[in-house]
Amino acid sequence: MLSDLAWLPAAAPDFRGRVRALRAEASAPTEGFFERALALATAALDENQLGQLASLGRELLAGGKAPPAYAQARLGLIGDGTLSLLAPVIAGTAIRYGLLVDVVEGDYGSGIQQAMNTSSPLHLAGLDMLLVASGARGLGLNRSAESSEDAERRVDAAFSQVKLIADALRPAVVAAILVQTVPLPIDPLFGSFDRLEPTSPYAMIGALNGRLRDWAAEGGVLLVDVARLAETVGLERWDAPGHWYASKLPFAPEMAPVYGEVVARVIAAVRGRSRKCLVLDLDNTLWGGVIGDDGLAGIQLGQGSATGEAFLAIQRMALELRGRGIVLAVCSKNEEDAARAPFREHPDMLLREDHIAVFQANWTDKAANLRAIAEALNIGLDALVFLDDNPAERAQVRRELPWVAAPELPEDPALYPRMLAAAGYFEAVSFSVEDRERAGYYQANAQRAATLQASGDMDSYLSSLHMVCAINAVDPVTRPRVAQLINKSNQFNLTTRRYTEAEVAAAEADPARHAIQVRLADTFGDNGIISVVIANKVVEAWDIDTWLMSCRVLGRRVEEAVLAHLAGAARAAGATALTGRYIPSAKNRMVAQHYDKLGFVRVEELPDGTVVYSLDLAGFAAPDLPLLVDDQVAVHTESAA
Repeated sequence: MLSDLAWLPAAAPDFRGRVRALRAEASAPTEGFFERALALATAALDENQLGQLASLGRELLAGGKAPPAYAQARLGLIGDGTLSLLAPVIAGTAIRYGLLVDVVEGDYGSGIQQAMNTSSPLHLAGLDMLLVASGARGLGLNRSAESSEDAERRVDAAFSQVKLIADALRPAVVAAILVQTVPLPIDPLFGSFDRLEPTSPYAMIGALNGRLRDWAAEGGVLLVDVARLAETVGLERWDAPGHWYASKLPFAPEMAPVYGEVVARVIAAVRGRSRKCLVLDLDNTLWGGVIGDDGLAGIQLGQGSATGEAFLAIQRMALELRGRGIVLAVCSKNEEDAARAPFREHPDMLLREDHIAVFQANWTDKAANLRAIAEALNIGLDALVFLDDNPAERAQVRRELPWVAAPELPEDPALYPRMLAAAGYFEAVSFSVEDRERAGYYQANAQRAATLQASGDMDSYLSSLHMVCAINAVDPVTRPRVAQLINKSNQFNLTTRRYTEAEVAAAEADPARHAIQVRLADTFGDNGIISVVIANKVVEAWDIDTWLMSCRVLGRRVEEAVLAHLAGAARAAGATALTGRYIPSAKNRMVAQHYDKLGFVRVEELPDGTVVYSLDLAGFAAPDLPLLVDDQVAVHTESAA
């Protein structure tokens, strides 16, 4: 299932011709060009087809035609195999995720030399990310050790080699360093005793992967779990010694598409492209049968039958996804009362109405309902995954809404959860308490939208929310979430500068920098950390380095509360002005007028589109706001004074 990319539809029969047509149009893309490219990429493609897409991506990047809807990334690739065989499958697959990835390959067999040489192409390329793709052979773990001490030395040396490469290139990488885990060997040395004997390659590779895991847990790198991928598809299928000897390809060539898929998922997650919402059809998706025809007693659901238990498993997986922060919604062609009845009355139903953020049950076409769900949750269509057993409905959604993921499903509902898991739509590169609560945040946001629609008056609506805006310094507890927001926020992000968790910690401890995190709570619940600001305390004018905010609190006047805080803190430090920058990116056009709206004056416009602003603090007066501001930073500053 995973190795076959079975959740994706088959490639278009005229795939090559369609790619050729897109390439002919790449210098002057017409309307719908990028949606056509996305539709072509959203299929189970082979290595050659991915290579053709990679070529299209290179032409778009070289010609400066990357669309706003697509994110961009320059990826450095360094390892001990033939990297030229890996780069096209990564770049081609990335288009499936709305990414244009420019892969900069290191030379074969010289990873350490290139990492240590600050004049090497990898150092000079302006990398957004780096992938260290080391294998057992290149790390010296494909042969047994002479003793336990030798095994420990080998593992230490292998880990040190990977870490040396990553650390040496870290100054040249803007966003993230990705490190692969190493697949376990297929050939046993001691048989079942391999796992216990420390000198076996199996045990040494396992120990190395443990070291890599711990390193990632500390925030130093992000893992691409190739070891798990190899185990899932089967080590016998993954490992191909003949191809290593012939071309130094680290796995069987037929595994290239799924390798590219797994790497692209992690890159997409770093760029904030993981999906946020699982939209569920009902009849024959969450239960067997048609509720409108079969009635509550006639649908198949619950213990005692194989089919009923299979549908319970689907619901259980949906609940588990909700527990890790994925929003749940319903999109069904049904009478609403009939559709809601199982959620309210069926004794075996695991999902209940209060688990569903938006419930769309009507006779409108599903594409229109999916648009309504995205609008109600204030998220993009590219955040939705639509699970529907009906192939005609899936095809219609893919045709009209190519940004929505609509996975293929097998005939057997018992395999629905596995197919959804294999598709990897909800890839994570970090996980926090804030993430766990995210589904609740979005659900509450949908309730707020309904309240606003009912009130019809923005001022009275905001007052009715009884909002509390808490402003605090970034600290070790909130640091992981702050770093996550910095690296994932794309739309309401004035500069889209990316910082690692270690760099956030440095800013937090630097007396010359002002790093704050902002929370917002209201009648419907706590939204968690929704804004991050980092300012440099320049003597005359504090310089705002980073200002970002979650889009789910747009229109709530939080940015005005943040500005009042910044103005007060800068004044207290003796500054007379604030300086800010809008650096345009593919996705942050919504904040192009942010500083203008807050009363800043434009002082410079640079050739790259960057606009520099200034705010004279002498004339600034904090506005009256429909929220209570709990400014703990100001309180602590006054106490210290």
